[in-house]
Amino acid sequence: MKHLFSKSYGGQILCLGAAALAATTASCSTEKKAPAKQYNIVYIMTDDHTAQMMSCYDTRYIETPNLDRIANDGVKFTNSFVANSLSGPSRACMLTGKHSHANGFTDNTTCVFDGSQQTMPKLLQKAGYQTAIIGKWHLISLPTGFDHWEIVPEQGDYYNPDFITMDNDTIQKQGYITNLITDMSIDWMENQRDKSRPFCLFIHHKAIHRNWLPELKYLSLYEDKTFPMPDNFYDDYEGRPAAAAQEMNILKDMDIIYDTKMYRKDKDTRLKGAYEAYVGRLNPEERKVYDAFYEPLIEDFYKKNPQGKELAEWKYQRYMRDYAKVVKSLDDNVGRVLDYLKEKGLLDNTLVVYTSDQGFYMGEHGWFDKRFMYEESMHTPLIMHLPKDFKAKGDIPQMVQNIDYAPTFLELAGAPIPEDIQGVSLVPLLKGEKPADWRKSLYYHFYEYPAEHMVKRHYGVRTDRYKLIHFYNDIDVWELYDLKEDPTEMHNLFGQPGYEKITEELKAELVKLQTQYKDPIEAKLKQQQEAQK
Repeated sequence: MKHLFSKSYGGQILCLGAAALAATTASCSTEKKAPAKQYNIVYIMTDDHTAQMMSCYDTRYIETPNLDRIANDGVKFTNSFVANSLSGPSRACMLTGKHSHANGFTDNTTCVFDGSQQTMPKLLQKAGYQTAIIGKWHLISLPTGFDHWEIVPEQGDYYNPDFITMDNDTIQKQGYITNLITDMSIDWMENQRDKSRPFCLFIHHKAIHRNWLPELKYLSLYEDKTFPMPDNFYDDYEGRPAAAAQEMNILKDMDIIYDTKMYRKDKDTRLKGAYEAYVGRLNPEERKVYDAFYEPLIEDFYKKNPQGKELAEWKYQRYMRDYAKVVKSLDDNVGRVLDYLKEKGLLDNTLVVYTSDQGFYMGEHGWFDKRFMYEESMHTPLIMHLPKDFKAKGDIPQMVQNIDYAPTFLELAGAPIPEDIQGVSLVPLLKGEKPADWRKSLYYHFYEYPAEHMVKRHYGVRTDRYKLIHFYNDIDVWELYDLKEDPTEMHNLFGQPGYEKITEELKAELVKLQTQYKDPIEAKLKQQQEAQK
């Protein structure tokens, strides 16, 4: 175990203090009697899959028939959000039911997840569940709380990827990663688990993470499609200095080799070496297929040599096409899991969850990636097939967050929900109830700066209509948006006449949430300000 950690994850800085303390001080609510039957849970999570690219949410771009099967047969959350729009922190929030500052994993660059702390999979084990995770982990440390795990190192590879096993081995498997993760997940359900016990299986895909390498059989898919561009693709970021300072613009920051695959030996880019390593995993026969598709595109691109707006729009179309191709393989494999559960008679007693670790920008504001508290990245898809005992159907409009998954799964298992879990169980919503006291606001906090894409640190509050954001650290800027009148968040209303009252109300709500969740950021900022005087 020690050898594997140093081999695969060396050079990281531990961020364990808050999480370890929370683990030792947690107390549990009154235990509930276990239900007569405990529901299986299949939790499918992708990386960077945004609601815009699921046809059950948005029909502008592509069709996702198997994902739509879940939504059409079950429920679709229309106001589902994350607490920190970044892969590792989002996963830590899901596993612990706590915000980033409370679980100790605030960002991908300086933290290692404290596996000794209380997590939802450990509590499920105590309730008699078998637990397994297959695919992307992305929390630096090795998984704990799982009876079975097999994970990809760091981000993983699309082609012929490596997997780290519980035997302390790193092995390469032949095939496309989305298919392999599904193969392994179905094999665990069919051949490896104890079928006399309830189970919780986490199927964590690399897809649809950058750099969007398609399954070879889908290389030509969508090549005849021209995707509509967002109205704010050419956003000038007026009145929003933090938005202007990012490095995730499709024109300026999308790597022509790494991201759009326009590879030439005589061309150099910052990420050229990474691209060579990724496609270098293809065997000779596979590489011939890959090159046969891309070589004509490469020749045409360098011959035409587009610049300015023409280049921006060319990059956008290549990005959308590759992203959509990766979604196609993902959707296929979701269908395989659903078919298996149906064939084995498991659907009636299984909660199937499909979500992503956050949303993503498909050209909105001219961007790719995530991180900002703006809607496209804070919002995440969440659809569920429900066991037959649950009566909810169709859209669920209440505001939910990824810290809610842990208490939901624990309640379904009949397990006690520890009082230090900050999320709330979604079970009442799954029963078709409409609780009058449901939350009216959400808290968000992003920490990773400086880092890839250079998004400033910020925190904020979102209600059903308004959003207030404070960018801090090397900047002190507030932003206010009326989501009803300005759903694309183009007009910062902070400090504008007529918005004084709503600003004060939102600031008060923000402090209330920070107090509720025990995020000390305001006190720290005040101390820094006093020290600078």
